[in-house]
Amino acid sequence: MEKPSKGTGLYFLIFAIVMLGLLYFGNSYFTQGESISNQEFVSILDSDDIYSITVSQNKEVPTGVVVVTLKNGQYKKINVSDVNETEKLLKEKFPSYKVEDVKRDSVFLQYLLPVIVMGVILFLIFSIMGNQGGGANAKMMNFGKSLAKLSTEDNKIRFDDVAGLKEEKEDLMEIVDFLKNPAKYIEVGARIPKGVILVGPPGTGKTLIAKAVAGEANVPFFSASGSEFVEMFVGVGASRVRDLFEEAKKNAPCIVFIDEIDAVGRKRGSGMGGGHDEREQTLNQLLIEMDGFGVNEGIIVLAATNRVDILDPAILRPGRFDRKVMVGTPDVEGRRQILKVHSKNKPLADDVDLDEVARTTAGFTGADLENLMNESAISAAKENRKFINANDVKESFLKVGVGTEKKSKIVSDKEKRITAYHEAGHAILFHVLEDMDPVYTVSIIPTGMGAAGYTMPLPESDEMFNTKGKMKHEIMVSLGGRIAESIVFDDITTGASSDIKKATSTAKKMITRYGMSDEVGVICYDDDEEVFIGRDFGHTRSYSENVAAKIDSEIKAIIDECYKEAEKIIIEHRDVLDRVAELLIEKEKIGREEFEACFGNISQNEAM
Repeated sequence: MEKPSKGTGLYFLIFAIVMLGLLYFGNSYFTQGESISNQEFVSILDSDDIYSITVSQNKEVPTGVVVVTLKNGQYKKINVSDVNETEKLLKEKFPSYKVEDVKRDSVFLQYLLPVIVMGVILFLIFSIMGNQGGGANAKMMNFGKSLAKLSTEDNKIRFDDVAGLKEEKEDLMEIVDFLKNPAKYIEVGARIPKGVILVGPPGTGKTLIAKAVAGEANVPFFSASGSEFVEMFVGVGASRVRDLFEEAKKNAPCIVFIDEIDAVGRKRGSGMGGGHDEREQTLNQLLIEMDGFGVNEGIIVLAATNRVDILDPAILRPGRFDRKVMVGTPDVEGRRQILKVHSKNKPLADDVDLDEVARTTAGFTGADLENLMNESAISAAKENRKFINANDVKESFLKVGVGTEKKSKIVSDKEKRITAYHEAGHAILFHVLEDMDPVYTVSIIPTGMGAAGYTMPLPESDEMFNTKGKMKHEIMVSLGGRIAESIVFDDITTGASSDIKKATSTAKKMITRYGMSDEVGVICYDDDEEVFIGRDFGHTRSYSENVAAKIDSEIKAIIDECYKEAEKIIIEHRDVLDRVAELLIEKEKIGREEFEACFGNISQNEAM
């Protein structure tokens, strides 16, 4: 049924106003004229100015209304309490008066008009509610309609707009080729995957590459979020899934994209109710729909998640989501391409080297790099410059990495000195230990992350895995701040709490996950699965108390060993520690060259 136009609704509104006016004024049209007193009425009767007199009786007997029409065209009105007495007077003074019967209410005005007006008002209310918000959820009784957005010609994104992700685009190019040329696959009996799930950390470009697939294939693109299927009303999610796939079949070939599918695709049996909750009904309906459409029907379901570990196994089997595409963090070449894309419309100064920025941003996702260039542009605009220079990029790098520096925060000399030695301890170990990255910046300026200072290393390469030696070095670096405090001040502070937590976590992973302990053995004791309320409410560890004691003992042994080695190194470089700390107290922030110069000066003095 077509929606009523806005013009039609306006006409109905005008009609309702007119009818209400008739209803209000219909019974009082005869009461026109100027009201006069009884004395004025008697005076008029005695004059020769009267043209006619009309007596109207009210329902409330014997009251009534007398209307006098004068020869000059004026009307005079008087309400009388007794029509009979008034008639006696008129018989004497003006015997040609007229008497009207008691007026009956119009059937139309009394019964039909209120019904019509109420119907029009209700019609307008439902029309307005149906048009509000522009979405199906705003319509009455339309809760079960899909909220997926359909994009056809508006999708202009292509694979060329997606920087990096070379292998990922090659995997998805088969999907594009099938949507363009399905016949060649059908001829050889090939079954194109019904579903492709994109897995990777947040910000790596999963949603963007899904849109690029639809853009390359030039087919309709249905996009929805997993959370849009889950409602407080039972059965709404399943109904929306059915409606989504019905629309997809009408527009085949097409792509259905479900972002954050883990919101609806979690393992069944994980709720407090034992399994029959609204989310699981929605998941069951999704599984049924993916089984329901035929092979090579032309509907490809793309989904994105960063928590593939919590998805229900049934959704990942062949015939549903056949293919899993890993969308990881970009390598140095990928970062270079991403930076070029995001700096396309940003004027760069000659001192900005995107290749260098790409090398120094190891571990950054596409979203991080976009944020880096955007923050650089904002920094340039704040300085009223028309271009981005290298210093803008450097400041933005620190802002993205550690947060905004709070230079206005007042810090006492004692706290500043403690922080300086703390960060110098971290920095020395970064420099001395061969497995660690070189120091980029050391600062004792508080940051928005709640830290009193920071030591930022500069990753020089993308590493796929860690070694036992490097993980020990990471623990040593984490403990460097606490060790420096203990050596210099013969006291310790609470500032190393996050460092201790990080060191303990690393040591625990070495023992329980990576099997790096001879005492515990090459056994995984790390149950990294998410604990679901309901299924795992009584979650217990899968090893004995004896094994737990061994794990605790080995973690402590690693921490103690790393502490002693780190303490030895810092004591050996005590002169460097003092030099770096004094430089930090003076300048509050130093770069790589200033920091490494401290080692050079000491070496020269020792040589002399």
